[in-house]
Amino acid sequence: MNSKPRTAIVTGSTSGIGLAIARRFAAEGCNVVFNSFSDTAEDHAVADKAARETGAKTLYVQADMSKGDQCRGLVAKAMEAFGSVDILVNNAGVQHVAAVEDFPPAKWDQIIAINLTSAFHTSAAAIPLMKAAGGGRIINIASAHGLVASPFKSAYVSAKHGIMGLTKTTALEVAQSGITCNAICPGYVLTPLVEAQIPDQMKAHDMDRETVIRDVMLDKQPTKEFVTVEQIAATAWFLCSADAAQINGTHISVDGGWTAE
Repeated sequence: MNSKPRTAIVTGSTSGIGLAIARRFAAEGCNVVFNSFSDTAEDHAVADKAARETGAKTLYVQADMSKGDQCRGLVAKAMEAFGSVDILVNNAGVQHVAAVEDFPPAKWDQIIAINLTSAFHTSAAAIPLMKAAGGGRIINIASAHGLVASPFKSAYVSAKHGIMGLTKTTALEVAQSGITCNAICPGYVLTPLVEAQIPDQMKAHDMDRETVIRDVMLDKQPTKEFVTVEQIAATAWFLCSADAAQINGTHISVDGGWTAE
């Protein structure tokens, strides 16, 4: 790796896992492109705050990950701004819960587009730039649901299983180009979205906070502890290190043992 700062794109990075990854990469000295589907002052402020706190160069780019041209445009704007695309983290995702027979087709299409197809478009746009530069890192944020299923999450599970296949195929294609492609499979992570669900779960099950977390939300997570966003960010940064150069086409599960059963 040369001394020039690497440029990292993190999709879906204004909150949760994506924000933690983007902030970690900025703290490590990368130029970081933040992204979400909206274009508000708050969105830009997230990127600006990371720049102030770390001294890194950051940029916020609005792009709807359900639209292929905007996915590819995000990569182009990163290249235009910083002159390279060295790291791509495909993190953007949405969820909907319903039985297969009741699943709204529009929701299915949206989840497949954002959780799976977007990673195809961004990777297709970034790979030629990485090849020209002599290397790069692609990290796909999958899920324990990329390895196992749960009921009522057909679109999400299908998309995350698809991400695993895309990861492996991409890795084989770029293996001699100095590029690696891997997936991270988190279990239940304590994001603001998950935190907000705890009071409703407490009411629904008539349980206190600790019991609902242990017996309901973390039922499948043997450690009975949430994964933290910082732990996912640390795993992502490791995959970008020279030490991880021969880790390619695989996944790292950060799930407290969920998929060991």
